Amino acid sequence: MERLFSIEEVQRLQKTLSEARNPQRLRVRICMTGCRAYGAVEIRDAFKAMIDEKGLTTKVDLLETGCHGFCARAPVVAIDPHGFFYQQISPRDVPQIVQTSLIEGKPVEKLLYTHPQTGEPVALEKDVPFYREQMKIVLRNCGQIDPTRIEDYIARDGYLPLAKVLSSMSPEEVIGEVVRSGLRGRGGAGFPTGNKWKFARNAQGDVKYIICNADEGDPGAFMDRAVLEGDPHTVLEGMLIAAYAIGAPKGYVYVRAEYPIAVTHIKKAVADAKAMGLLGQKILGTHFNFEVKIKEGAGAFVCGEETALIASIEGRRGMPRTRPPFPAIAGLWGKPTNINNVETFANIPPIIHKGGSWYASLGTEKSKGTKIFALAGKINNTGLVEVPMGITLERIIFDIGGGIPGGKKFKAAQTGGPSGGCIPSSLLNLPIDYDSLTAAGAIMGSGGLIITDENTCMVDMAKFFLTFTQSESCGRCVPCRLGTKRMLEILQRITEGTGELSDLETLKELAPMIKDTSLCGLGQTTPNPVLTTLNYFLDEYKAHIEEKRCPAGVCKALIRYQIDPETCTGCGVCRKACPQKAISGKAKEPHTLDQALCIKCAICYNECKFDAIKII
Repeated sequence: MERLFSIEEVQRLQKTLSEARNPQRLRVRICMTGCRAYGAVEIRDAFKAMIDEKGLTTKVDLLETGCHGFCARAPVVAIDPHGFFYQQISPRDVPQIVQTSLIEGKPVEKLLYTHPQTGEPVALEKDVPFYREQMKIVLRNCGQIDPTRIEDYIARDGYLPLAKVLSSMSPEEVIGEVVRSGLRGRGGAGFPTGNKWKFARNAQGDVKYIICNADEGDPGAFMDRAVLEGDPHTVLEGMLIAAYAIGAPKGYVYVRAEYPIAVTHIKKAVADAKAMGLLGQKILGTHFNFEVKIKEGAGAFVCGEETALIASIEGRRGMPRTRPPFPAIAGLWGKPTNINNVETFANIPPIIHKGGSWYASLGTEKSKGTKIFALAGKINNTGLVEVPMGITLERIIFDIGGGIPGGKKFKAAQTGGPSGGCIPSSLLNLPIDYDSLTAAGAIMGSGGLIITDENTCMVDMAKFFLTFTQSESCGRCVPCRLGTKRMLEILQRITEGTGELSDLETLKELAPMIKDTSLCGLGQTTPNPVLTTLNYFLDEYKAHIEEKRCPAGVCKALIRYQIDPETCTGCGVCRKACPQKAISGKAKEPHTLDQALCIKCAICYNECKFDAIKII
């Protein structure tokens, strides 16, 4: 690997690598991160063997990439330059792909994505609705390059923004460009990134630090993980530019140890960048020095909070502290420290490369650029999407997400993770930006977007998220430690059928007190799921309390299963599946269910093929 001693050498290498990339060369792009769970390793090995067998080794590149985003269709493979997109493939499909697509240049129709409305196969990746509606800036390289090869990153304009900064921009000019872009922190709070850098730049200190917060702990969220796995150098370059801007010679990537592929890839990125002279001392022949260390976190959700994260790096228990002073003034080891999350840093190279005004032209007046969301829950197209700020919830769910499985009705979307809020179907046209979400009682958060359908109990959902945040509370401040416990106890009573109407007033009383008096963002946002479900789904709470009924048929204590004699065929499947022997009956005759023996495990309900088991 060639060491680069000057800015001009970076520019020459980028040009050489870019020109060497033949756009007409056959390439098989296979996701080797999330798709590993669906057999991507075996598929890769099958391609290697088949390409060798057919004598195509010198004609075809097999590219092991990061996440392509369309997780619902994993494992996925794309064939360039044709643009064919194959989904849910297996090793036995590989011979046909090699023969038909790599040799004959035609698509394998049975492996293509089928358009849900027309029923027609979609051959090209760019025409798949999931991809067509997106705008990829942060995810521009994910699924396109081998994340373990620094040359692949450089070939796609990688490290040119750093060269531009070091050759022609002062630290103040860099900060000015970020301010002009309107970029706000993508970690949840949405604080203007340029202003944050300015505070750290102006802070007095002999040493300053840059920290990348990759401690992604929201249930259902995997945005930061995917970026670190699929394009680690864009994060590293963003950190380098930030370090130059504020005058920091040292930095940390704080990543949770539960992300083994992300940890491996960022460690290799650091090593490769250092070997090429892009990290370390006198970077590219300038007086700029910057070192990066990797800190693996132990998975504490609260360590996503800045001061708790700092405490963890310092070897102390991850607990938030009072502010001020803010980390920009007194952070890591008491020194001025700038902390941004993975997505924020990944936005920096494109902003410097294309200009702050270009970025500011995207999105809305107060929410610029794009945002990555992890689509999860009751939605057809689960996966990772990047969309312009201001896009409506409806477009994300139905145009990109493909709607709700089984033709069921959309009920609500939980935005912002466990500390976010539930947005009901009546607000489907809500623009997704910081201010609109706040006005609706939710938050942008880091980008988790969990979709629910008509069979979701919103009281149970609020209880689920509160259970998570209450257990993840560090316990340092009383409002969060005890207040959330009291709220959780109330929700538990309501879902068990012993709640009272006065409990609703208690929840409404406790929630704002916890928000106003908690020490950190965890406690300050924890009541959001409860408040938004009380606001938009009050009728469900009342049904649990007044009618002792769960309208969605979820809360065990408030439901019972019954066999409809008109529908039951007497097939015996439910009887054989019941672990309590609560179902009896003769073959081909309607069966009965003994309520005294039933433990409400729902096995009979799930096994019945005739919809004869009813929830009442």
